[in-house]
Amino acid sequence: MDQRALRTQRDRIVDGAGATTRLRGFGLGGWMTMENFITGHPATESQTRRALRRVLGEDAYEAFFDTFHTGFFAEDDADYLAWLGVNCLRVPFSYHHFEDDAAPFQLKEEGFRRLDRVVRLCGERGIYTVLDLHAAPGSQNQHWHSDNPTHWAHFWTHRHFQDRVVNLWEALADRYRDEPMVAGYNLLNEPADASGEVIGPFYERLERAVRAVDPDHILFFDGNRYATDFSMFTEPVDNAVYTAHDYALPGIANPSRYPGETRGKHFDRSVVEKSFLRRTEFMRRTGTPIWIGEFGPLYTGDPRRDGEVLLLLDDQLDIYDEHGASWSLWTYKDIGTQGVVHAAADSPYLRRIAPALEKKKRLGTDAWGGSDKEIRHVLDPIEELFAKEFPEFDPFPWGSRQWINVIVRHVLLAEPLVDEFAECFRGADAVEASELAASFEHESCVRREPLEQVLRSRLR
Repeated sequence: MDQRALRTQRDRIVDGAGATTRLRGFGLGGWMTMENFITGHPATESQTRRALRRVLGEDAYEAFFDTFHTGFFAEDDADYLAWLGVNCLRVPFSYHHFEDDAAPFQLKEEGFRRLDRVVRLCGERGIYTVLDLHAAPGSQNQHWHSDNPTHWAHFWTHRHFQDRVVNLWEALADRYRDEPMVAGYNLLNEPADASGEVIGPFYERLERAVRAVDPDHILFFDGNRYATDFSMFTEPVDNAVYTAHDYALPGIANPSRYPGETRGKHFDRSVVEKSFLRRTEFMRRTGTPIWIGEFGPLYTGDPRRDGEVLLLLDDQLDIYDEHGASWSLWTYKDIGTQGVVHAAADSPYLRRIAPALEKKKRLGTDAWGGSDKEIRHVLDPIEELFAKEFPEFDPFPWGSRQWINVIVRHVLLAEPLVDEFAECFRGADAVEASELAASFEHESCVRREPLEQVLRSRLR
């Protein structure tokens, strides 16, 4: 393998020898940035960590996360990805691994060491990594996956937060500038600048800062409004990939049919392709590479529905093949909603948190994979009130109904559940806490074989 960094060449990504390299693989969600539907906690990672530290005590807390950080992705996982045939792993991370809010700009070595290990494990097997800042200080979007406990993205209104991201990326670029198996830097996951006025100048500033340290690695730019809006870009910069996310509604809505009706609209392959073409219009117009940074359905355990969303996934992969698009399927490992591998239902961890999971499901507190069915009696009158009193109210990014859902389900109801989740760990000592975290080790997990089959047919 040519040991020069990947780069872009017109609408392709190429290796050091100039050969086209389509990046195809997974996102490593839930590891260096924990998400509620992936690891089972309510609300945000920071809220949950504070509660777990209080309940477990320092020794058991550290034992749990030491095992979690090493076991969630280890040699067996890298071997498994190589067996599937993927050549890329997108590695999301939270700034908390590198910096404490009480000590801004003072970077912590342990965060870099965690990234180093996964970059090495993947690189030894010919798998590239894309480094992805998934949760920035101040929160770059309005949702839980940027560790946002509210519905305001303060990153865009505080220069201090932006300065810290520039500082972090300068350090990351310095760390990995000579690492050819790092495919590039995904500078900010799913940004959501409500004004639309800050993101363009900030990206320009960040690009200059990173290029001054590392002129060679590819920069991956997510569009605004959760990687769907590219209107802030004019002419593409050199050696850059503009990144769209392509979640298809039948894969994330329940109930759904594919092909068939979902939320009053008919979906088939042609409709899915039109959505892909709309989301990638900027890349195709500017002749730059297409990379779908996130996509993928949710699985419910219903054989009919899961079979249909696998057909949807296969259609998406077929469309990506036709257009030469690279892709990163969300997500590699979780507790059963999306991962190609997941913690076993009878694992110590899932048995331990079962009461909290039941209540989360009943109250619909997870935005991703959750349902508002059981609390419509709460939401209906609020939505009716807003329709009557504020008929023109259309808040960024998805309108009033989603805005209400975020505040009621994912903040108001989720936040008090954090303490109940932590109480599930009451009494666990350091040994037991480590055993709970070991539920995420590859040998303890279950493989989603129908998904494996779809992927291997495309990757081999």
